[in-house]
Amino acid sequence: MTIPRFSHAARPSEIAHALDETGCVVVTGLLDACDRAAVRDELAPFMERVKVADDDPAAFYPGLTRRTSALVARSETAGRMVLHERTIELCDHFLTPNSEFGYQLHVTAALEVGPGARTQVLHREHDAFTFFPHPRPNLIVASMWAITDFRANNGATLVVPGSHTWPADRHAMPSEIVAAEMSAGSVLYWLGGTLHGAGANTSRDWRYGVILTYSLGWLRQEENQYLDVPPEVAGRLSPALRGIIGYKMHQALGFSLNRDVGVRPD
Repeated sequence: MTIPRFSHAARPSEIAHALDETGCVVVTGLLDACDRAAVRDELAPFMERVKVADDDPAAFYPGLTRRTSALVARSETAGRMVLHERTIELCDHFLTPNSEFGYQLHVTAALEVGPGARTQVLHREHDAFTFFPHPRPNLIVASMWAITDFRANNGATLVVPGSHTWPADRHAMPSEIVAAEMSAGSVLYWLGGTLHGAGANTSRDWRYGVILTYSLGWLRQEENQYLDVPPEVAGRLSPALRGIIGYKMHQALGFSLNRDVGVRPD
């Protein structure tokens, strides 16, 4: 099974159908060169602080990589990416049926995979939510934004199409694992149940991507957005961005007396 590919001009219903069937899709042309340069420039001071460690085979994250989070607080461009129209359409389609009062930003991170980095273990975005048996309902929609070209030899994300429907004891064969090769400006979308992981980088260049994931509004976020985007920062964001990172109520969940950031008890 291959990864379906669409242009940015494709009908949202076609993209959603393919994502439902395959568990992953690539959409090209969503982020122009100007915005790609901007997000790199805005995050550069934080990426430069990251120590590039040698590999520990037992670690979840491979060595020889740079990773930083808290992107909403650190990058205005990343904030706009969070609310991209195509992403919101897919989250509406897959998450709203299981979350009447909406969804939220789950994880933000910029990732540079360096030369010599090993393959990451395959995993699912919803692995933390062990309460639900496999195959789990749609809990998460994930996206990887290609800031540079993603190639099979420079660490392109590996995905297993169709694995979002598998039982827990079904393991991927090597022939079922596909490298999500895509040009800079493209986005790989996948569902929370799809097996995936960073590929090995056997090239001489660094592969740069931005991951943004979204979860049902009644779940605990993997990234603590309230520490990474504290109230004094959240108050300067647009209402839409402030709301999607969690500064709003989900039915009775999340009330606060802090009216300055738009969260009010009933």
